[in-house]
Amino acid sequence: MSEHKLVFAIYGNAYKRQAILPFIERAVAYLESHHATPLVEPENIEGVDYVISMGGDGTFLEAANKVGDREIPILGVNMGRLGFLADVLPSEIETTLDHVLRGDHIIEDHTVIKLETNGETVECNPFALNDIAVLKRDSASMISIRAYVNGDFLVNYQADGLIIATPTGSTAYSLSNGGPIIVPQSGSLCITPVAPHSLNIRPIVINDTSVIELEVCSRSHNFLVAVDGRSMKMAEETRLTIRKAPYTIKLIKLKSQRYFSTLHEKLMWGADTRQR
Repeated sequence: MSEHKLVFAIYGNAYKRQAILPFIERAVAYLESHHATPLVEPENIEGVDYVISMGGDGTFLEAANKVGDREIPILGVNMGRLGFLADVLPSEIETTLDHVLRGDHIIEDHTVIKLETNGETVECNPFALNDIAVLKRDSASMISIRAYVNGDFLVNYQADGLIIATPTGSTAYSLSNGGPIIVPQSGSLCITPVAPHSLNIRPIVINDTSVIELEVCSRSHNFLVAVDGRSMKMAEETRLTIRKAPYTIKLIKLKSQRYFSTLHEKLMWGADTRQR
């Protein structure tokens, strides 16, 4: 019997094609020289063993969208400014691929959440690795969002919006609105208001097995829902349900990579600006 050749699908940031092309070529050359099969931007990823995302975290989210529930491990090469999902440096491509080919790496399971409207799945991709955000459409007035957790009334948010974030998404949009940093695999979700019109409304962390239901009222009678940044307009009578998806997204991490080190390096978390 012939040995199975590992198949790698490579996706790059379309807006940085010329800058990324040399690194895609490096990855292709390395994989081919090590008896693996590289596929650049394939439409179909059936039979693919690994996915490589070359760009920033946005490109990684697009790759995760393509993978869906296939649970193909994804390796993120960071071509942007700040990468939590894409955290491999371009200079480390060959070294990292060597670890992957030798099986000398860790596969992390990251929670995905799903959006349903009026009890049914939305027409576009309803799954989010980072967050699902409910936002006002017009610039003049806030929206009112009645939130329920497992059928129990939580609070009526008067705000510009509301973010339901996974631990992966806790360092993204939620963090910029004052949400907490949540360690991956902690089994939690965070509900973070966007510009709440009350000082006693704060983010809240709940168990990721919880079911969140939202009822939205707006002066414009509609609002926006963004699923990992993919926006759609909703009518205000639409009832939203957000729950944990039945699958995870698998991230490839080297054994030398540590989450808290990434926090220190990417966010300068805990840095004392008084120290020189």
